[in-house]
Amino acid sequence: MQVIEIEKPGGPEVLWIVERHMPQPGSGEVLIRVAAAGVNRPDVQQRRGLYPPPPGASDIPGLDVAGIVEEVGPGVETLKVGMPVCALVNGGGYAEFCVAPAVQCMPVPKGLSFIEGASLPEVFFTAWNNLIWLARLGEGETLLIQGGTSGVGMAGIQIARNLRRAKVFATAGSPEKRQVCLAIGAKAAVDYRGNWDEEIRGLTDGAGVDVILDGQAGPKTQRQLDLLKADGRLVFIASHDGEMAEVNIRSLVRRRLTIAGSTLRPRSADYKGRIARELVAQVWPLIEDGRIRTHIHEAVQFRQVKDAHAILDENRQIGKVVLVVDPSIATTVPEPYQPI
Repeated sequence: MQVIEIEKPGGPEVLWIVERHMPQPGSGEVLIRVAAAGVNRPDVQQRRGLYPPPPGASDIPGLDVAGIVEEVGPGVETLKVGMPVCALVNGGGYAEFCVAPAVQCMPVPKGLSFIEGASLPEVFFTAWNNLIWLARLGEGETLLIQGGTSGVGMAGIQIARNLRRAKVFATAGSPEKRQVCLAIGAKAAVDYRGNWDEEIRGLTDGAGVDVILDGQAGPKTQRQLDLLKADGRLVFIASHDGEMAEVNIRSLVRRRLTIAGSTLRPRSADYKGRIARELVAQVWPLIEDGRIRTHIHEAVQFRQVKDAHAILDENRQIGKVVLVVDPSIATTVPEPYQPI
């Protein structure tokens, strides 16, 4: 099969198409014929040598795919050959065939193509894990999402608005991006390069917010803690602006603040399987009736993977960039399967 390999740490130019043997599904796994694969920020970090795959994971980048079950491994009773699925994988998505734990496979929501299905798993798993499980976002709380037009940001805005009736604020770097945040449910969107904390403080009549979801960290950290209400929660999904920060511990203790961080990739299949079940039960119906939408910035052909990574390097994307791995089926809208 053809796969995309990282030759060495570097820019998009280090990505090459090579031939490899097709993987075989192990116990509890399925082999997926990949129609499309999501392109995510962790892929970029892996390409740069900053995010190595966990032990046992494929060195091929790619964390979410959509396609057709080609083979079923021992112990899999919920899926069968021929079923259309989208899945969160531990690596290996940039390939014609990919192995996935069966519990991390989900139906492609009704009415969506394989390209759209491939845009869902990584960002919705991440948003759910961090906002619902770690931040414990409550009914009617206020939320700030830093980077509202990233894939995770757009998923988070919509989950918070539709499932928690939260008042959501977002940051974004251009008027176009800020308008997109408003269109999908943010109450307001501000420029992250300005006095975003003062603007959010003004928009909340000085109260601040209950929860902040951030991927930047570094010098922004104390400003974010200062913006939280008492009992507020700051959750990090990355540290692109710097891995070190100086914070006021006395204020953190006095105001009962929580700082949390997560990386989902090394978590067990059981952990991710529980998220998958909650997404299918609570989020997939909202996607199918149009209340939650996925936004495809661009569908890029497999051989143009360097162009796909350049989009993320230049921060041009609004929503998700997707690789078209198998053009013969990628735009097909499959019938959702019924679990066995």
